[in-house]
Amino acid sequence: MLALETGSLTLKFDDETGVLYSLKSKITGWDILGTGGCGLSWKVLLPLSEELRNNHILGEKQKMSSCMVKQDVIVMKWEKLTSERGGIHDIAIELTVRADGVAAVFSIEIDNKSGYVVENVYCPCLINLAPPEGAKRLSAFCHIYAAGCDVPIWPNFQSNIGYYGIDYPTQIPHGIGVPMMPFILFHDGAQGMYMGTWSNSTDNLNWLGELRPGWESSIDQRVPENEIIAEKPVEIRYSALHVPYIQPGEKRGITPVALAAYKGGWQIGADIYKEWRQKWMKPAVAPAWAREPHVWMQLHINSPEDELRMRYTELPKVAEECLKYGVKAIQLVGWNNGGQDQNNPSHDIDPRLGTFEELKQAIKECQEMGVRIILFTKFIWADRGTKRFRDELKRLACTDPYGDYYVCGGYRYQTGTQLLDINTKRLIPMCFNSEEYLEICASEFKKVVDLGAAGMLHDECPHHGVSLMCFHPGHGHRYGQSSYNGDAALTQRFRKVPGCSEDFLFAGEAPYDWQLAEYSLSYYRTESTTHIPVGRYLLPHTPFMTAVTGFNDRNMLNQCLMFRFIVSYEPYNFKGMLSDFPETVKYGQKMDALRIRYRKWFWDGEFISTKGVKVANAGGDDFETYSVFKADDGTLGAVVCNYEDTSVNIKIQKSNGNLSKYHLVDGNEWNILAESVEIPARSAIMVL
Repeated sequence: MLALETGSLTLKFDDETGVLYSLKSKITGWDILGTGGCGLSWKVLLPLSEELRNNHILGEKQKMSSCMVKQDVIVMKWEKLTSERGGIHDIAIELTVRADGVAAVFSIEIDNKSGYVVENVYCPCLINLAPPEGAKRLSAFCHIYAAGCDVPIWPNFQSNIGYYGIDYPTQIPHGIGVPMMPFILFHDGAQGMYMGTWSNSTDNLNWLGELRPGWESSIDQRVPENEIIAEKPVEIRYSALHVPYIQPGEKRGITPVALAAYKGGWQIGADIYKEWRQKWMKPAVAPAWAREPHVWMQLHINSPEDELRMRYTELPKVAEECLKYGVKAIQLVGWNNGGQDQNNPSHDIDPRLGTFEELKQAIKECQEMGVRIILFTKFIWADRGTKRFRDELKRLACTDPYGDYYVCGGYRYQTGTQLLDINTKRLIPMCFNSEEYLEICASEFKKVVDLGAAGMLHDECPHHGVSLMCFHPGHGHRYGQSSYNGDAALTQRFRKVPGCSEDFLFAGEAPYDWQLAEYSLSYYRTESTTHIPVGRYLLPHTPFMTAVTGFNDRNMLNQCLMFRFIVSYEPYNFKGMLSDFPETVKYGQKMDALRIRYRKWFWDGEFISTKGVKVANAGGDDFETYSVFKADDGTLGAVVCNYEDTSVNIKIQKSNGNLSKYHLVDGNEWNILAESVEIPARSAIMVL
């Protein structure tokens, strides 16, 4: 037996095969791998040819060639590995497991002297993942699009992979991993285990779960109740899935992955990631005006189906209305030639809407009034339907292992023809690892700068569609390079464009967490009563903005207060004017005025989720739609939202004393906080 202890875990490995067969939480006693006594170590996919691809090397079937044990480190080595269908291969693996504070960090290095490509590496691999004793559920908690999401593991196992391509129910949450989803939590709400990257590498890394041999009942995806079914052991497996494409003769390390146990809600698990990330990442700082409490509107003026809603010269009239309602910025969409999602990556003006000089002058006039213009941009795609793509850009597209470019289905606009997906513009993911394409993007971005805009909002900046990797041999990158590898290089190139000022706002649509070292404002959509603000929790002070589209959208405006979101007014799905929904704007003005007046907590304070305050309903059950802010002096403020169409009675308790007063968003004064407080329908209160 080989043993390792961290601040939160005890791990035991077999001293012959190196399999991990015991994993226990030192904090709660949770036996994470159950009591089965079996284990896994790692797995490698080694295709033997295009005709024989599914060939694995299973770590549990290999004997270690050597092992070194120190106080906080175990180093295990294997040589001359035997695959399931190909015999012995000249491949060596070195797995280092070390204690790093609360975490156990798995780092694997592969020396591939065989004649084949190592495509996949699974490590660490967990078998018989078991719920804590007494738990009612076990979920995989992950975050995507800056929000949290629970994927059931037990007593129901949710499969999200097509049944036709798998033997067992399988889940890859949201189908993506690092860097968009750098960690995953296995939890029951009261305790959990963290699995996450321990490197800022953007190499492809995903999280993959399996239920073996399968469901007991498929209609509700139920996990078998007993340990054996159909004479087969019931196992919930979860692995970190790497896709390194290690070439023959190449020796390469794989992204380290950490495991750590914790006690508490998802916030405590996310704290493990936050503490690690803070060691190397510094969030980008927004221009001073964007750091202040303020509101935006988004305005769409054209699409591929040619609405041609407004000439550039009419933009100052929109700004005048913005001033009337206290709106300080306009995100202008569809200003480019052909409208939104056409002619990408071109950022030329549309001559049907006016001239370059007319748009530049309109932007200048708006900004002189005090309304900044932020231009919608898009560099991820090329429009497949353009001559430019066929003649110039096609060779710079991300390609698959067969040499074909990837294709995104595109976005449908307005007409029945396009809503039926008949003439939709297909979009091609472009390679940010290509220096030539980065230069093309920089020249397109220069047009935005020359127009004098206060900033840009890069749409769809966090993803590359279906192109997780690029295999093109002529882009100057390694075979199978992560598409995310060039994300930071893109914005860094933009900042060097002549004329780009230091206070130019780089905003994006839901940049993944690491991208917020480059983008200083994140715009996304959160219209859900169950939105879990993981992005806000990870970066408490970074400007986050969300869409408000309803014509009496009190709940979304209350959510903006609760989660410190900038409001983006978007009547008619950002195709209307502020005056189109007066009730929404009127309530929004009240909310924003109150937030500004008490900004010490609700803007300048640190968002700490629900820590330090407990809210219950009249029956004593947890009431979940609230948040807590901590001011610089340590005092707390809370926001409690009632999304329901009827009033609710709630009880509020601070962990180290009593909160004393509350204020309705549309109320006129502070009220004494009694034992029970009634919140009217679709209303919110501030509590101090």
